[in-house]
Amino acid sequence: MRVLFMCTANSCRSILSEAMFNHLSPDGFEAVSAGSFPKGQVLPRSLATLEQAGISIEGLSSKGNDAFETSPPDVVITVCDKAAGEACPVYFGPALKAHWGLEDPSDVQGNDAEVDAAFRGALARIELRCRAFLALPFEQLSRDELKRELDNIGTM
Repeated sequence: MRVLFMCTANSCRSILSEAMFNHLSPDGFEAVSAGSFPKGQVLPRSLATLEQAGISIEGLSSKGNDAFETSPPDVVITVCDKAAGEACPVYFGPALKAHWGLEDPSDVQGNDAEVDAAFRGALARIELRCRAFLALPFEQLSRDELKRELDNIGTM
C-alpha cells in the first residue's frame, strides 16, 4: 500500500508524516509526501525533530504532487490545518482520501524550547495516527469501511 501525505509546502507536517509512517510500517507499506505549493526544501527543525526521535531523514525532500503522476498512491492523506483557514491541496484520482489536520508547528511563536515542543507534539500525534492506521485489519475492510476508519483516525 502506498500512502501519500500532502500539505501545502511539503516542508513540515507532510514530511514528518512520511518519515514516521515509513519508520513504523512493515514491508508492503510505503509513504511519500508532496505539497501543492512546495517550498523546495524541508525545514531544518523538521529534520532535527526526526533525528532526535531516531527516525531516518534519508531521501526526504520537498516536492509537488506531480512527482507521483506515474506512480499514484492508494491512499492520500492531507495534513494541513483547516482551522487555520489554510487551503488544503486536493489530489484528483482513484486514491482513497482522508484528512488528518494538524496545526503547523512552524507557525508557533516563542523561544526555542516552545517551538521544539510544538514539533515534538506534532510528531507524537502523527505517531499515534500512523500506529492506528497500521493496526487496521485491511483485508477485512471494504473501501467504505476503510475510509471511515481513516476519517476516525484523523480525529485522534
